[in-house]
Amino acid sequence: MKFVKKIIKILGPGFITGASDDDPSGIATYSQTGALFGFSQLWTAPFSFPLMVAAQEMCGRIGLVTGRGLAGVIRQYYTKKVLYGAVLLLFVANTINIGADLGAMAASLQLILGLPFWMLLISIAVITLCLEVFISYKTYAQYLKYLTFALFSYFFVVLTIHINWKEVFSSTVFPTVQFTKDYLLNIVAILGTTISPYLFFWQASEEVEEEVAHHKLRQMGAGQPKVTPKDISRLRMDTIIGMFFSNLVMWFIIIATGATLFTQGIKTIQTASDAALALRPIASDFAFLLFALGIIGTGFLAVPILAGSASYAVSEAFGWKAGLYRTPKTAPQFYLVIVIATVIGITINFIGISPFSALYYTAVLNGIVAPPLLFIILIIANNKEIMGNRVNNRLLNIIGIVTIIIMAISAIGLLLTFL
Repeated sequence: MKFVKKIIKILGPGFITGASDDDPSGIATYSQTGALFGFSQLWTAPFSFPLMVAAQEMCGRIGLVTGRGLAGVIRQYYTKKVLYGAVLLLFVANTINIGADLGAMAASLQLILGLPFWMLLISIAVITLCLEVFISYKTYAQYLKYLTFALFSYFFVVLTIHINWKEVFSSTVFPTVQFTKDYLLNIVAILGTTISPYLFFWQASEEVEEEVAHHKLRQMGAGQPKVTPKDISRLRMDTIIGMFFSNLVMWFIIIATGATLFTQGIKTIQTASDAALALRPIASDFAFLLFALGIIGTGFLAVPILAGSASYAVSEAFGWKAGLYRTPKTAPQFYLVIVIATVIGITINFIGISPFSALYYTAVLNGIVAPPLLFIILIIANNKEIMGNRVNNRLLNIIGIVTIIIMAISAIGLLLTFL
């Protein structure tokens, strides 16, 4: 237990951000990948890893160096029209994602407990709101770190089923690309799921929260913390570990569903709970239970982050006080946005929008928001007026530009499909 606590103490916003990327919506996408294409898209896990690291390290460093969240920096140095447009799309995408995640959690818990869906949905939403609103940041951050262990359930799922590991490693190292509409669109969906705008805003703001918690800053947006090379190294290592862990979980989910659902010809996977239910007769009750519990655990990690990142963006865009270290009394607008986003997410489950459609619309919105946001992030990360001597190095710039190009192509593909 002491070893676990020591590891948890080292890990920070980068690790939590990476783990939250494997939310129930992400699990649904990875499950669909395995069900539709078997192991043939396993290569996307190592391919997307450096892109994620580059994007998230830039965001984290911006927060660490400036003492502001991403929206706060954009508001101070760039046009507000760009900021308001990006924040609006982010808020819409996040609330849809919250709805899809809450629905997946309630559906998975219903499979285990057999209670009414609406009762479980509201109960889960209330619990996440109470934890985020009424618990101090220091305690809450530890709670989020412990929740990341829910993702280990997918490692154990793989251990319960027969795997052709030679085929797994071959598909991971040697990409095979099929030039079909479904295959290419699924790659776009994976990129949209792994490199999401809400992660940009969350990690930047959480780096500031950490500075406030350790008394290097009086409050968010009030002055710049003194950043040492050790701080930058900690940020980089934390981000690399977080993104590696995120993609490792993605890899295992594709393996689990590819080895079971794909081989049985089960290709209709619209939600994460569909994948859990389909595993039951093929693998075992234990595999089903682990998969379902993983969905619930990661949902409790991701939903507050989705609501929180939307609130950071909205609050900083309008100059409101923001921060989980504050109380609802001192930052009422910040917590009100969290509540509104969660409530809208609940209602999405009752207005007849299918989970698959909700995730699709979210992917489209994220695809639209991500490339211009990444471009702005790259500009900020190279601005010496803002970043001082903590600007990007050449390698990070190269990977950042490649990421923008790939995400832009993905956005165009999503838009063409949507239209």
